[in-house]
Order: sequence, then structure tokens, then C-alpha cells
Amino acid sequence: MKHCTFSFTTALGAAALLVLAHMPQARADSAEDLVAKGRYVAEASDCSACHTIKGGRPFAGRMEFKLPIGSIYSSNISPDPAHGIGAYSEAEFARAVREGVRRDGASLYPAMPFPSYARMSDSDIHALYVYFMKGVQPVAQAAPANGIPWPMSMRWPMMFWRAVFAPSVASAQKDVNRTFPTPAIARGAYLVEGPGHCGACHSPRGIALQEKALSASTGTVFLSGGAPIDGFVPTSLRQDQRSGLAAWSEDDIVAFLSTGRNQKGEAFGGMTDAVYHGTQHLSPEDLRAMAQYLRSLQPNSPNAPAWHYDSAAAAALQHGDASARGAKVYVDHCAACHRTDGHGYAPAFPPLAGNPVVMSDQPDSLVHIVQSGATLPGMSKAPSAFVMPSYSQMLSAQQIADVVTFIRGAWGNNASPVDAATVTSLQKSAPPRVLEEKPVPLN
Repeated sequence: MKHCTFSFTTALGAAALLVLAHMPQARADSAEDLVAKGRYVAEASDCSACHTIKGGRPFAGRMEFKLPIGSIYSSNISPDPAHGIGAYSEAEFARAVREGVRRDGASLYPAMPFPSYARMSDSDIHALYVYFMKGVQPVAQAAPANGIPWPMSMRWPMMFWRAVFAPSVASAQKDVNRTFPTPAIARGAYLVEGPGHCGACHSPRGIALQEKALSASTGTVFLSGGAPIDGFVPTSLRQDQRSGLAAWSEDDIVAFLSTGRNQKGEAFGGMTDAVYHGTQHLSPEDLRAMAQYLRSLQPNSPNAPAWHYDSAAAAALQHGDASARGAKVYVDHCAACHRTDGHGYAPAFPPLAGNPVVMSDQPDSLVHIVQSGATLPGMSKAPSAFVMPSYSQMLSAQQIADVVTFIRGAWGNNASPVDAATVTSLQKSAPPRVLEEKPVPLN
């Protein structure tokens, strides 16, 4: 019995030594896992798109946002203690991200989408904090002073804005935990409504620039289309005919979020940034969950008629009849890529027939793309880049109005015409957007 006791205790001690020997590595692995998870959450939250400028250090801020009241600049969110967030405790970091309050107690402007981030879980916030503190290099660089004149520059009134329009963390978390048809749709709702903050662009805003809805639980206005941003009008992400995603399959949405292109369209403007910096890095399971959630959203305009292809314009062009307004300009400058039948060569060159961007009540996006062009960069799953040239120096305002009118009216699109005055006004109000491209691992 004595021998057995000695053997048992010896074995127990040896096992304990083995556990202790592996504890530092286990802790290291745990820290590495948290940094990796935090990086993933940062990508899902699209942090880099706003806090990293072209040619700048990661997360050093300085990106300009031109608002009706002046310009503001994104802050440095690297872990530099003087110019960044290095001195923030985790509680202070969580308050800034989810409640819009800085470490010094001042309110953040709602260009920071804290009303959406209020929905983020404690575990995601913790991982995000660990990532920024341990996985990001500090940058000793201050952001420029905001260009908003007094008295609009005062931050203290923002506490009233937050009280009225921003949800508390508790109420946001309660909404996150509402009942969903499937766990996948619940996950998709969390990503779209929370870290993805899709409603910040794709939902309409009120007179105080607040989002009119922050989740699908409040009705069909959520994700029903937003106001112009840098010359582009965010479309409806609901199952709306003509203006939304009713014609997109689940696979179409997954392909778009992972590559910025599919058989129905391509990303442009701020959505290019969102895919390049954010959604292309998400797992197939999360992309599928987001697609299933978006497919579950009822249309905001349930009585809108579906788009049906009309071959009349294609037949006229194919028989050499370019007498319709803008048809000659289209044949000379557009048909090589988008074809006389409007179907394009997707996913390289998107179709114009039945495209929600083309059929929008607001022609801003289409006009701006013709004026300024667009670049779709290579993505990890689609390394080829495609460029739409700018025609602002080649075509007059009247010619642009004519060709946009032709595109909006042909192939069953049946959208309203555009005049030269509208083209001129849109050109003045839409500064070009520069995408900060980074190497993407092709894996």
C-alpha cells in the first residue's frame, strides 16, 4: 500500500509539472488567439476604412469627412499613449466604441457609428481591445484639428443627441437577443446591424442626421436606402424590387461581399472600401449568415413592380438605329464593355439592364460613375482589378445627361431622364474618393 501511495503521488506530481510547464505557452496561445479574434472583429467592423489613409500608417487616423457643417478627421486609434488610445483602459475603450464618449468625457461625433457598435458583445469588445493594444503598432501622430466652425464645433450638445438617438448598451443587447428564425440569421443580423454598421450608409437619416432605424426589429425602413455619400446613393439592401436585392440570390450576396462583384453588379464608392477592408476577410460561414439575414428582410416598397427585360433598345442598336437620346454616345463609349443588350460581361463588367443602381429614383451614382470613373481593386478571392474610365473630360454635361438617360430608360429599366443641369450640380457636390489599397494575401 505504501508503494502504491508513493507511485500515485509521484504520478500526480509529474502531471502537475507537465501542466505547469505548458502554462506559459497556453497563455501565449490564448493571447495570440485573442489578437487574431480582435483582428477579425476589426475587419468585420471596417475600422481600417476610416482610420487608415492612403499611404499612411495603419489606424493612425487623419481621414477627412466632409460634412454640411465642415470637415472632421478620423482619430488615431493606434496604441500610442499620447496621440492614440494607448492610455485607454478597456472600460474606457468600450465606452468610446459603444457609447460614443471619449476618455476625457467628451462626446464623439456620430460619424463614428457607435449607435450600431452598441450592439457588439462584451467578448468582441474585449478581443478588439486586446488587438489594438497588442496587435497594432503605435503611431505618434496627431490628427488634424476638425474644421467645424464655432458654435457647431461644440461637443457638449452631443450628449443630448446621444440620449435621444443612440441606444443604451443594455437596450441594444436586448434587441440583439431577439428571436430569429435560425441561428445563422441571428448571426447575420448581429454582423449587419452591429459591427458591420451597414445601416450607417444604407438606412435613411432624419433631420438631426440620425439613422431612422437601427435594426430590422423597428420596421422596413432599416436598410431601405440611404442619402448620397461622396456622390453615391446607397441602395436598398432589402428584398425590394428594382431598387433592392429582390433579384439577388444568396450566392450572389456572398460573392459580392467576398469579392466586390457578382453576376448582377459591382461595388463602387464607399462599398468598395467596405468589401476591400472588411467583408472579404470574413469567413464563408459569416458571409452566408449575412446573406441569409438580408434575404429575410421584407421589402420597404412591397407594391413596386418587378423588373422585366425589354429587348427593344437592344434590337434598335443591333440594327444600326442609334437615334434615341444618348444611344450614339452609349454605342461609342459604353457598349464595348456593357454590350448593346445591356447585359455586360459579368462579373468583369456589370450588367446595366435591371441594375438597382441604374433604376434608382436618384441618378447620382450613375452620373458620378460616368463622370469620375471607378476602380474595383483585386480581392483575395478575385485578384483581377477592373477600371471604369472617367468621362468628365471627354463628354460634356449634356452628353453625360443623354447617355445616363438612355441607360436609365433602356432594357426595361424605365427610370426617369436626367438633364445637364443635374449633371453639373452633381459634379460640383461629389469629390472623388480615394481607396487606400493594401497588399491582400492570395490564399
